[in-house]
Amino acid sequence: MKLSGSDIIVECLLEQGADTVFGYPGGAVLNIYDSLYKYSDRIRHVITSHEQGACHAADGYARSTGRTGVVIATSGPGATNLITGIATAYMDSVPLVAITGNVSRNLLGLDSFQEVDITGITMPVTKHNFIVKDVEDLADTLRLAFRIASSGRKGPVLVDIPKDITAAVAEYEKQPAVVPFPEPELNEKELEKALKLIEESERPYIYTGGGVISSNASAELKRLAELCDAPVSSSLMGQGAYDETDRRYIGMLGMHGTVKAAYALNHCDLLIGIGTRFSDRVTGDTSVFGKNAKIIHIDIDPAEFNKNIDAYATVSGDVKAVLSALCEKVQQKHNPEWCAEILDGDFGEPQQVGTQELPVTPQAVIRKLDELTNGEAIISTEVGQNQMWAAQYYDYKRPRSFVSSGGLGTMGFGLGASIGAKVGNPDKTVVNIAGDGSFAMNLNELITAATHGINIIQLVINNHVLGMVRQWQRLFYNKHFSQTTLDARYIDYVKLGEAFNIRTFVIEKNEDIEPVLKQALEISESAPVMVEVRIDRDINVLPMIPAGQPVVDPITTIDLED
Repeated sequence: MKLSGSDIIVECLLEQGADTVFGYPGGAVLNIYDSLYKYSDRIRHVITSHEQGACHAADGYARSTGRTGVVIATSGPGATNLITGIATAYMDSVPLVAITGNVSRNLLGLDSFQEVDITGITMPVTKHNFIVKDVEDLADTLRLAFRIASSGRKGPVLVDIPKDITAAVAEYEKQPAVVPFPEPELNEKELEKALKLIEESERPYIYTGGGVISSNASAELKRLAELCDAPVSSSLMGQGAYDETDRRYIGMLGMHGTVKAAYALNHCDLLIGIGTRFSDRVTGDTSVFGKNAKIIHIDIDPAEFNKNIDAYATVSGDVKAVLSALCEKVQQKHNPEWCAEILDGDFGEPQQVGTQELPVTPQAVIRKLDELTNGEAIISTEVGQNQMWAAQYYDYKRPRSFVSSGGLGTMGFGLGASIGAKVGNPDKTVVNIAGDGSFAMNLNELITAATHGINIIQLVINNHVLGMVRQWQRLFYNKHFSQTTLDARYIDYVKLGEAFNIRTFVIEKNEDIEPVLKQALEISESAPVMVEVRIDRDINVLPMIPAGQPVVDPITTIDLED
C-alpha cells in the first residue's frame, strides 16, 4: 500500500513492537507528529519538557524493560539537545533509536534555518547513524536501525529524516519485527582455557558488569557462582545482576565499593570478569589490579579484551550463551575456607567522625526505603553522592531495577529516566534518588510527570552543596570549596512541588523517615510525589579509593573535626 513517509515511520515503529515514544515536536517533524495524531490509539507519545529529558526517558524505558527505547526530536537545537542523552546511552550500551527531523533535501548544506549536521555530530556516540535521502529506503533504514541497536553490544542508533522525505509517498509492506544479528559461535578453545582455570582455582571471585543484565543472564550467573563456590561482586552498572540479598554477594567493587570486595580482589587466585569493561572507576591503578590472580574476561565485545586490564583468558560471545556453556562443563567445586574468610569475615563499617548526632542521614533513608518496598522498586538516580548511596544501601534483588548513568556520569539523567521506567513498568514503584545539584539540572521534567500522571517518587537529598565534588575538595584540595556551595537554602521544595501540583514532604529527622516514606509510597499509587531529605553538607560517601590509586586500602574514616 502507498503511504506517506511519516505514516511509514509510525508503521515501522509499531512493526518493531514500539508501544511508546518520547519526544518534542517542531517544524521539521510536523508531518511525523501529524501521523502520531492519527495513530494515537495504537502508539503512545509522551511529550517531555526538554529533548534531553525525552532521550533520558527513552533510555530509562529501555534499561528497565529490555526493549529498545525511541525518542523523536526536530532539527537543529531539538536534535542537538538529544546529544547528552545519546552519549549516556552509548557509554552504558543501551538500545535506543533516535529519530530526528531535518530541513528538506534542497535546503541541506545551505545553513538553512534550524539545519545542523546531526549525523556528523553524533558519529562518535552512536553505534551507527543514517540520513535518509530517498523515501523508498525509509522503512528498511528504520528496520536496520532497530536491528543494530538491539544486536551484540547494544547501543543507540540515530536516523535523520529530511522533512520532504516525511511528506513523500512510497510503497509500504508490513514485515515482522527484526531479530538481532546472530552471534558468532563460541570458541571452544577459549572455553576450555577458562574451564581449566576454574578447575585449578582455590579462591575464585566473580565480578559482574552491565553485560550480564543486557544478556538476561542472571540465572546463569547464579548457577556459575554456585558451581564455582565463589563470592560475587558487581560494578555500578551490574547492580541487580545478582540478588544482593544472597549470601554470596559481597557488594560493589571499585572507588566506592565495599572493603570486603576490595579484600577479595587482592586475595583471590582467579578473577572472573563477566560483561564488564573494567572501568577506571573500578580498577584504580591497573598495574596492581588483581595482581595475585589470573583473570578470565567474558564479554560480547572483543574490543574490550586487554584494553584496560590484561586477561589470562578471554571468552567472546553473548554472556548468557557463554555462562550456559560453562555451567554445562564446570564440575561442582567446594572452597569452604575461602568462602568462610570472605563471606563470613567482618571487615568493619566505614566511620565518619562528627556525624554521630546528625538528625537524619541518607543511608538511613535509603535503608528504610529498601525495607518498605521489599527491595522490589525500580530505583533511578542522578549522579554523585546520591548515586553511590543508592547503590550501597538499597539491595537490588533483580536485574533492571537500578537505572543510573554509569559511564558518562550524567547529572540530570535520573528524573527523565524514572519517567521512562514508570511508563514501561506501570505496576512497579519507581523512585528517583537525586542530590539537589543534579535535581536542579532537569527538574522541569516534574511537569512531564504531573501532566501525564506518571506516578514516580522524586526523592531529593538536599545538602545545599555539590556533595561529591565537595568531598573531593575536602580530601584532595585542602578544603578549597570552590563553587560547590550552592547557597540555595531559600528554595522551598514544598512550594516548588505545589507549583507543579505535586504533593511534597520533608524529612528533617530520623523520626520522620518511616511515616513520610510510607505516605509517599501510598500517594504514588495514584499520583507523583516528592520528598525532600535535609541532610548535613559534610556527610561523605565511604569507603573511597582515590582516583588512580590501587584498590587495596580504601579510605574508611573521615574526621570532620580535623
